[in-house]
Amino acid sequence: MFSDKDLTQIEERGSDINIVKEQIENFKSGFPFIKAQKAATEGDGLLKLTSSEISDLVAYFDKEASKKKLLKFVPASGAASRMFKALFAAKDEGKIDKAVEQFVKEIADFAFYESLMEVTGGKNDQQTLLEGLLNKEGLDYGSLPKGLLEFHKYPEGTRTAIEEHMVEGAAYANRNGRVRLHFTVSPEHKSRFKSLIANVKKSYEEKYGVQFIFSYSEQKKSTDTIAVDMDNNPFRTEEGKILFRPAGHGALLENLNDQDADVIFIKNIDNVVPDHLKEQTITYKKVLAALVLKYQKQLFNFAKRLDKDEVSDYTRQKALSFLKNELNVIPPKGFRNWSNEDKLAYAKNKINRPIRVCGMVQNVGEPGGGPFWLENGDGSVSTHIVESAQFNFNSKRQSEIFQNATHFNPVDLVVSTKNYKKEKFDLLKFRDPKTGFITEKSLSGKALKAQELPGLWNGSMSDWNTIFVEVPLITFNPVKTVNDLLRKEHQPA
Repeated sequence: MFSDKDLTQIEERGSDINIVKEQIENFKSGFPFIKAQKAATEGDGLLKLTSSEISDLVAYFDKEASKKKLLKFVPASGAASRMFKALFAAKDEGKIDKAVEQFVKEIADFAFYESLMEVTGGKNDQQTLLEGLLNKEGLDYGSLPKGLLEFHKYPEGTRTAIEEHMVEGAAYANRNGRVRLHFTVSPEHKSRFKSLIANVKKSYEEKYGVQFIFSYSEQKKSTDTIAVDMDNNPFRTEEGKILFRPAGHGALLENLNDQDADVIFIKNIDNVVPDHLKEQTITYKKVLAALVLKYQKQLFNFAKRLDKDEVSDYTRQKALSFLKNELNVIPPKGFRNWSNEDKLAYAKNKINRPIRVCGMVQNVGEPGGGPFWLENGDGSVSTHIVESAQFNFNSKRQSEIFQNATHFNPVDLVVSTKNYKKEKFDLLKFRDPKTGFITEKSLSGKALKAQELPGLWNGSMSDWNTIFVEVPLITFNPVKTVNDLLRKEHQPA
């Protein structure tokens, strides 16, 4: 299947030949559907906090934050081109739909309006606006990542998505005046990120009385997955080289694995709001982080006790009870009949894992993943974030379980990736490689199949200790299309 030339190409890009072969087998066999037991709902795998609990948790985080190494981790490498799909169709093919009409009619309400007028010389006919916004000679928004786009208007000017994350970070990822932010970026845009931040950093530091510390990483070439033709043979370019493609946000697990922090806030680049709506976001980020610290404290305590040469029956039972009642980890069938030695090994394995506390919003019909109870490979059952593509909708029971979901995943996570000895977990050991996706694409008119790695917050965190918490819908305001910026949540007060 692979020539010496192929093997050299694979080696030079840093890929592992055994993983590449495994990916080809995945194309042949497909990925298995998950076995959902039920949806995670309020009181059954999902916490709904009272106002007094929220206040207590915020106070707890504010007290503990100065003792912890905090980091805000923002996946920001994806291009914004999908935001402008309708506008590209109008510009290049003359296809005018309601979205394009709204864009032109309400053009003055976008934060980037003044910048656009500068590049168009004040002309605001439809074609000039589209070309000015999307083309390289204009604002070049058609090829930039979302982080570099002007999202919101303020009396003193506009803010990009990056700047909104800086302001957010100052509010909750702030340890004694130091705010650490990490952006995953694509190589071609890294210099633009750095340039923007260099221009605005000082003014935001003065305004919020903090010091921002930025770091960046790129999606590793070694995480790209091989593409195949429709017969599952390696897809080759016109030059005869094997085609590798970026493997989706699951590839960022490697970037996350490289970070060093006690508490890591994870949030998508486009889920930001103007200042007048930030209060709830800040409150709930602190709530999620406080829960991480509280669960972490208990997990570390159990881990220490389970690590001793002699472990009492009482300690083992308390750990198993904590896993079941607090962390929603149900042991496999027949567990009662296991030996005490095997039960202890099971408890140690489940306690010693990364932890994540995930905000969940009430389901309002958004496509995508949500919180469910799943059967794991070892027969245990626990809570997971599951994408709709992982469900077998030919099964009546699985379809019903999916339909019964009450909450949706807005990608609002706070995580802890260290053990009680303050050593980093190897996050690659806690993912489920059998939860990827296969899609059909094309290149130069030839059909191909592409493979995505397990998603960062579903399959890549499959074997983490997981807590789901309801958060308000106002904390979830993604920008999927350019006209989303016209919604009241993205407009000035």
